[in-house]
Amino acid sequence: QVHLVESGGGSVQAGGSLTLSCAASGSTSNINNINCLGWFRQAPGKERERVARIIGGLGVIAESVKGRFTIDQDDDKNTVYLRMNMLKSEDTAMYFCAAGRGMPCDTYWGQGTQVTVSS
Repeated sequence: QVHLVESGGGSVQAGGSLTLSCAASGSTSNINNINCLGWFRQAPGKERERVARIIGGLGVIAESVKGRFTIDQDDDKNTVYLRMNMLKSEDTAMYFCAAGRGMPCDTYWGQGTQVTVSS
């Protein structure tokens, strides 16, 4: 089992920035078996959306947030970051961290962290 804990959510005005963190913990073998970490989001009444993932060190950003969001990881800390800039009201959602071995990168899930952007 792998345990994911997100942090960094909060309320911000449109145009502002937030950085979400997701720390992975578990047995060494389970952690080493993960090669994909990603972020999803879900707003009330909307489907869950994949926002970004990093697999094998290569980051992929969804078109809806490209140019504003970036993803990176700190291998030493088993942590992945979602850096969100130029936030818009439509970015308001619960953001979830997920991890796995390859795609769809969603074997393990965090509890989520709320991001609220006010216009």
